[in-house]
Amino acid sequence: MDDVQNSVLKIIGSLLEGWDRTGVTVDAGTTLHGEEGLGLDSLETAELSATLEDEFGSDPFSAGEMPETVGEIVAFYAAAA
Repeated sequence: MDDVQNSVLKIIGSLLEGWDRTGVTVDAGTTLHGEEGLGLDSLETAELSATLEDEFGSDPFSAGEMPETVGEIVAFYAAAA
């Protein structure tokens, strides 16, 4: 699970950098949407989904899941492993 978590955190960190959102602390409890979390809008969520699919071959959003936290994304991939 550590490998999965590290990969997901790296992907999210890279996307945040590209969106000029540096200094955001990301861990398993970080929410994807809302001001207290990553604050992703619908376009950013779609980009995250596409990036996860490129990396892992699937993504929780396309699988019908609607993860609310980084930890739920990690759990999706950990369950598939």
